[in-house]
Amino acid sequence: MESLAVVFILQVLRISVPYLFASVGAVFSERGGVINLALEGLILAGAFGAMLGQYLTGSAWAGVALAILLGLVVSLLHAFVTVTLRADQIVSGIAINILVMGATRFALGLLFGSAMNSARIAGMEVSVPLFDPLLVIAILSVVAAQFVLFRTPYGLRLRAAGESAEAVETAGLDVRKLRYSGVLISGALSALGGAFLVFQQHSFTDNMSAGRGYIALAAMIIGKWSPAGAALASLLFAAAEAMSMWLPSGWLPSQLAQSLPYVITLLVLAGFVGKATPPKEVGVPYQPL
Repeated sequence: MESLAVVFILQVLRISVPYLFASVGAVFSERGGVINLALEGLILAGAFGAMLGQYLTGSAWAGVALAILLGLVVSLLHAFVTVTLRADQIVSGIAINILVMGATRFALGLLFGSAMNSARIAGMEVSVPLFDPLLVIAILSVVAAQFVLFRTPYGLRLRAAGESAEAVETAGLDVRKLRYSGVLISGALSALGGAFLVFQQHSFTDNMSAGRGYIALAAMIIGKWSPAGAALASLLFAAAEAMSMWLPSGWLPSQLAQSLPYVITLLVLAGFVGKATPPKEVGVPYQPL
């Protein structure tokens, strides 16, 4: 029984990594005042970048670097559209998700002659799953994010940009730079989640993010826009996903078992959304004085 418990815990940790990265990243974006519905596309871009970087160079760390680069490029697009052009943030996020999905499918066809999957890659080779570098980075990112947001001047300024942008600018700070920084941090972290995902699966497949970005967004809301809270919610959803894999065959229809994490997401979100208070000006475009 103890060995089964250890296996289950390790599986939960492994499943939680993309959720951890994306939900913590979303906290930075939304604390600054920008809704980041583009998490799905950012995870997908990171996964594609990690696959391509390792496929071209043979190095997993080159893949991680390219994943972060693509995450920054995609998040920069979202920041430009929402912060500079002041377009609707939800529409921008959905449009970016669709754009990245189409772009990765097109690139797969060009590179591998198939719009469905890439060639196999080695991934991040580790002897002990618990010591996977990206898993360790995910855990450290939660601690670092909690400290940065609530114990540093930058964190105070970023949170202020999402609460009262006019007051921030009156104090002589640049609201747009702060909001750009939050979105870019979100892009880099979400892309790392995509890199972990593709390294675990050893190939890139079409739409492999499979709703993880939306679940990460729900985890952030349930976690009340706090990195630690988002991490705990991410672990909850990862546990639900792991449980769906451990259910005895035939006990539930396979389709219902596979939908269990999403059902739990909806139920928990419905119970918490009324109790979680978002930053006052999240989603509100700011017109400089």
